[in-house]
Amino acid sequence: MSSVLQQDPYAIPLDDIDVANPSLYETDSHWPLFERLRNEAPVHFCKDSLFGPYWSVTRYDDIMTVEKDHETFSSYPTIVIGDQDPNFTVKQFIAVDPPTHDNQRKAVTPAVSPQNLSQLEPIIRERIAEIMDELPIGEEFDWVDRVSIELTTQMLATLFDFPFEDRRKLTFWSDMATSSEELAGDDSVSAEERQAALMECLEAFTEIWQERANNPPEGKLDFITLMAHSPSFQKMDPMEFLGNLILLIVGGNDTTRNSISGGILMLNDNPSEYQKLKNDASLIPNMVSEIIRYQTPLMHMRRTATKDVMLGGQQIREGDKVVMWYVSGNRDSTKIDRPDDFIIDRPGARNHVSFGFGI
Repeated sequence: MSSVLQQDPYAIPLDDIDVANPSLYETDSHWPLFERLRNEAPVHFCKDSLFGPYWSVTRYDDIMTVEKDHETFSSYPTIVIGDQDPNFTVKQFIAVDPPTHDNQRKAVTPAVSPQNLSQLEPIIRERIAEIMDELPIGEEFDWVDRVSIELTTQMLATLFDFPFEDRRKLTFWSDMATSSEELAGDDSVSAEERQAALMECLEAFTEIWQERANNPPEGKLDFITLMAHSPSFQKMDPMEFLGNLILLIVGGNDTTRNSISGGILMLNDNPSEYQKLKNDASLIPNMVSEIIRYQTPLMHMRRTATKDVMLGGQQIREGDKVVMWYVSGNRDSTKIDRPDDFIIDRPGARNHVSFGFGI
């Protein structure tokens, strides 16, 4: 595939395009391939990849079609392109369909409800001020580590009511959960290393679960207390508990820290947009939505066809992997005006597919 990366994207045979190749993202080479797929094969079949054969859904409207039909396009058995290791299989409520998905999601939602986040706002502001005040002046520093990761990890520890002094364990477990042998560079870890780290995560949170379950909730809204006292989670086996931990840790860590880092980069790369922000701070909420669209912290999600179905003029068979590429849908010019431009006062900025739609 390395030779393919060096080719003109429009010279590559359509059947040879594999947008799941991790090297594309390491080299930022994926954009023209997605543009081509949207134009020529919006529902595209890749027969050979690191993750096996799969369908790519690259246009906004087709993504929405898949998202809205969980009876045909199921989240089970997994939402990632690759299949799980049969010797280390975890279950997650995001990888099941309603009603189980709805009941478990509803049980943990109070932790991130607008009301609870509003109560946490003073803490968030205080921590942001502390982090920013500690940054060096007149010298280079790692923004991702010192700001994006640190702020995100501090708040994630609060949402779990996890020991604050051990908060970087959450970052480590999140990074290990999203690593694999197929990924390049520092993201490549052996299956044994990954499993050992995740079992350490399970052990730590099992102790916390037991402590929370044996005490009245008393209005506490951390994730573990909510799970421990919800009927929807009482029949979880250890691997399902681990799967849901991974879901909540990665969901709270990866997307947030990537959006913070991406937002700073975008403002730096677009000084005219930064000037708009300095002139009018009321643009911040809309800017956040535009950052999430432009950055697209969740690049894709998979479904599995439960029956033969036509989509975008293509025949999809029962059992086929169907991958919704949010990173492509957010650049669909048929739905979004000037999609490759970062515009902080963009009308309808919230109409993105960065986190999917529906369930």
